Amino acid sequence: MVRLVPIKAKKLIRLLEELGFEMVRKKGSHRFFIHPETKRTVTIPDHGSEDIPVGLLRSILRDIDMDVDTFDKLR
Repeated sequence: MVRLVPIKAKKLIRLLEELGFEMVRKKGSHRFFIHPETKRTVTIPDHGSEDIPVGLLRSILRDIDMDVDTFDKLR
């Protein structure tokens, strides 16, 4: 099993867009994405240069139904 490490929000947003997620709105420093086919939604905090912590990253991966190994291969 691969160990998760913190990731920049911009890199995660780019990865979501490559997977087909589309940003539907932005409120403050949070961006809301939806996948048009699966209707899965996910919220990404974008606080500039701060990393997304491992616990939140694990929760986001759960929301988009992706396991850690697949995420590591896509990074």
